[in-house]
Amino acid sequence: MHYLLSLPPAAVNDVPRLEGLPSTTWHVDSDPVDQRLGSGGGSVHLLLSAWRKAGGNPAFTDWLQQSRKLMIHGGGQSRRLPAYAPAGKLFAPMPVWRWETGQRIDQTLLDLQRPYLERIFSNAPQASRLMIASGDVLVKFEDRLPPIPEADVICIGLWGKPEDAQHFGVFFCHRKSPDELAFFKQKPSATEIQQLSSDHLFLLDAGIWLLSERAIHTLLELGECPINAPGSASGTSAPFELYSDFGLGLGKTPMRRHSALNALTTAVIPIHDGEFYHFGRSSDLIHSSLQLQNLVLNQHRQRSTSVKRHPDLFVQNARIELPWTPENHRIWVENSHIGADWRLTTDHVLTGIPPNTWALTLPPGICLDIVPLTGSGDKLAIRAYGMHDEFRGPVGNPATTWLGAPITDVLAQHGINPAKAGLDPATDIQQAALFPVRSRQDIDRTFLQWLLAPTLITEARQAKAFAEHYEQGERISAQDLGNHADLDALYQQRRIFQTGSLDALARNHGKSVFYQTDLKHTAAIYASHHDLPLPPPLDENSTDLMTVVHDRMFRAEALRRRGGKWQSLEQDAFALLRRAVLEPVLARKVIPRCNTAPDQIVWARCPVRLDLAGGWTDTPPYCQLRGGNVVNLAVNLNGQPPLQAFIRRSAQPQITLRSIDLGSETRLTTYADIANCAIVGNEFSIAKAALAVAGFHPDFNGNAFLTLDDQLQAFGGGLEISFVAAVPKGSGLGTSSILATTILGAIGDFCGLNWTVVDACARTLALEQMLTSGGGWQDQFGAALHGVKLLTTTPGIVQTPQGRWLPEHMLTDAFNQGLILLYYTGITRIAKSILQDIVRGMFLNHKPHLALLSELGHHASHTSELIQTADWEGLCRAIGRSWVLNQQLDSGTNPPETQQLLRRIGDWTSGAKLLGAGGGGYLMICAKDATAAGAIRRELTDHPANPQARFVTPELSTTGLQITRS
Repeated sequence: MHYLLSLPPAAVNDVPRLEGLPSTTWHVDSDPVDQRLGSGGGSVHLLLSAWRKAGGNPAFTDWLQQSRKLMIHGGGQSRRLPAYAPAGKLFAPMPVWRWETGQRIDQTLLDLQRPYLERIFSNAPQASRLMIASGDVLVKFEDRLPPIPEADVICIGLWGKPEDAQHFGVFFCHRKSPDELAFFKQKPSATEIQQLSSDHLFLLDAGIWLLSERAIHTLLELGECPINAPGSASGTSAPFELYSDFGLGLGKTPMRRHSALNALTTAVIPIHDGEFYHFGRSSDLIHSSLQLQNLVLNQHRQRSTSVKRHPDLFVQNARIELPWTPENHRIWVENSHIGADWRLTTDHVLTGIPPNTWALTLPPGICLDIVPLTGSGDKLAIRAYGMHDEFRGPVGNPATTWLGAPITDVLAQHGINPAKAGLDPATDIQQAALFPVRSRQDIDRTFLQWLLAPTLITEARQAKAFAEHYEQGERISAQDLGNHADLDALYQQRRIFQTGSLDALARNHGKSVFYQTDLKHTAAIYASHHDLPLPPPLDENSTDLMTVVHDRMFRAEALRRRGGKWQSLEQDAFALLRRAVLEPVLARKVIPRCNTAPDQIVWARCPVRLDLAGGWTDTPPYCQLRGGNVVNLAVNLNGQPPLQAFIRRSAQPQITLRSIDLGSETRLTTYADIANCAIVGNEFSIAKAALAVAGFHPDFNGNAFLTLDDQLQAFGGGLEISFVAAVPKGSGLGTSSILATTILGAIGDFCGLNWTVVDACARTLALEQMLTSGGGWQDQFGAALHGVKLLTTTPGIVQTPQGRWLPEHMLTDAFNQGLILLYYTGITRIAKSILQDIVRGMFLNHKPHLALLSELGHHASHTSELIQTADWEGLCRAIGRSWVLNQQLDSGTNPPETQQLLRRIGDWTSGAKLLGAGGGGYLMICAKDATAAGAIRRELTDHPANPQARFVTPELSTTGLQITRS
């Protein structure tokens, strides 16, 4: 993805550096200073600017195909949101949502927009090469997107009411062709919308358009910048509007006749649960943020226990010393110091205010922004304005407002003579020098009070002196202020306030969002400020266990970045997670009693699982915090269940373990022998842990025995347990977990523990924590429970999946026809180190990890629907999509050898996936048809990937885990 941003001219050079935007993937530019291009012309200018920055090489068409271009318009003068005009509203700091996990403590509006825009773009057809999005709107949605068809122009729409739609662009689709645009109108009246709705559906324009290469060339033609030859494009774009010029020419019955535009195919995609939040005005900062904060009232999703007394007060990167009162409402404070002697009321936006000792009273609706200026030493511009000021209109027009009132009245109230102040009545207020400029030490509190509320200055002589001071002193216009703001100084002040806020948030973690932020990013902030002490460690005896886990991992990450000793803290975090999973099992101790005749053998056998979608969402701690959502199926291989265990009694008071496939044996005579199970890779670790969980260790046994010999004497003798795993290690089929469940099921039956299949699977999750290998629940539940199913869990420490069985006929037919091929590549990975890396990201609430895991969960729901509707082609694509998502989470999932193998068979496949969340040895291949399946078999049989590579025959298991007796 290549990101293209339009910003205010003065921000272009500084913001990419200050925001850390790498030039390899981000291009920033502004419209020409002396030319207004409009949204269409600006899009053309930005697109060509990015291409020319690449040297105009390769040719424009080839450049479009190299990567998708996500364009966001955040330029303009930001007249209605002056507080963030210098850097552009895209970089307005946004508060962390109290119900969300993984947001950055210093996030901006752009950070909120990107994930949703990227989700739309990633789900769009490859023919869509350019997305154009508005920078002052957040379009938010939770559920998966509807299918997006291929079209030259794809428009994203939201359902709404006529009275709301009249303020926006509106897409009209004929009721007989609801996915196809009939025509587009810009801000039609509510009456007109109601009249048209008898024959048409209407959707609000979400400000997100996707264009094919053909549509892009049409856009260039409208801008009079056609690509004349490879490596060239003429001039600068002519001015035109994307919506009223380009948009009106789209659709089956367009409002504007234009041959090239009318020929473009169009589609309108409704986001059914989509929400639309504006950030174009000062009041929107508060109104939209309030809506977002209260969007989720489910307390399970709110990590903080605080209930804000004033939910419309937003404070970020600030030092607040005054107490809030019941009269304070609709206030935004950012990058500011508000002292104890300030008096606030309602409807304020306060930004950029440096440390001060001022005593100020702000009337309702008055805002204050203090901006450092470049090349002026320590001079500051004092921008006072009204919450609803639009900064549009001549200075001499009473309809033009400043400080919330007609500007002519405001000047008169302050005793300011416009002529003496050099304010031309015909000058647009944006260009009028209204804002005093003072050096930091010369800012007088009383002068500030006069500027903000002249009626509070009761001494006439002082008020007159201030008016003369204003008339004769240095001032700056809003336009020049934006061009000369010292962004380095603004950002530096913000960082100072931010570090102070972090300490307060951490110490007050029980009522703050600290431990639900992206802790990897927060740790990086701490690491970059060596003088910022880490918060005191949390006491695990008086704090929620999962919060303590987050704390340990956060501290480890910060110390790792600082070069300190961090390993023990990380180990402590993993140990606490193990404890959280083990405690419910330890609390339910069991008493194993021999439940078989001397000559009986208990035989347990289990299929393996093939994961289709949702892998990783079943892994603690993610599933415990968000719930898991996976689709998988249980299969036998080459006609048999590959995992099997056999138990019989023995006369000697000892336990004998035999691995049939490895040809090895060991004898256990003490509890210490059983406890020594946390050796990953040891052939008997799983069986030892299973014995412990089944009550052959005092930690899990309900009776008190001093020795294993005593327990076995009481049991009536020893046990001989033989087991076989007829699957290679690192296969990606969940072998370890399934073998554990198979052995546990056999021991449970042999010892009369009355465990169900679900009980055995649940205890496997604890068993894996004992082995320190971790792991989720989908392997054992996916194999032990028969057939094809969607398995889901709700948040909570104890995870018990609920199964929703899906129709089997499509997959059974695909197996029988050989359309699903299972190929052992001989290339294996062991999941422990992979697991630890991914789980570390979960502990740290790392946003990229959480976003991908959320997408994996949504994708699992989509995959289950495809199986329910017997959409074979859709399922093949979904399997391929699962692997793409897995690779995004773990780049090592697709090793070079596998890539080479897939290239050889790519023409015959419609979907493929290395099985297992971490990418194991087995490759699931979906063939396009029976002929393609035969071609794949011949290619890989005649030219195997390595000597171990081979095809195996899968068949759907209709039984799952089976346990029988002789």
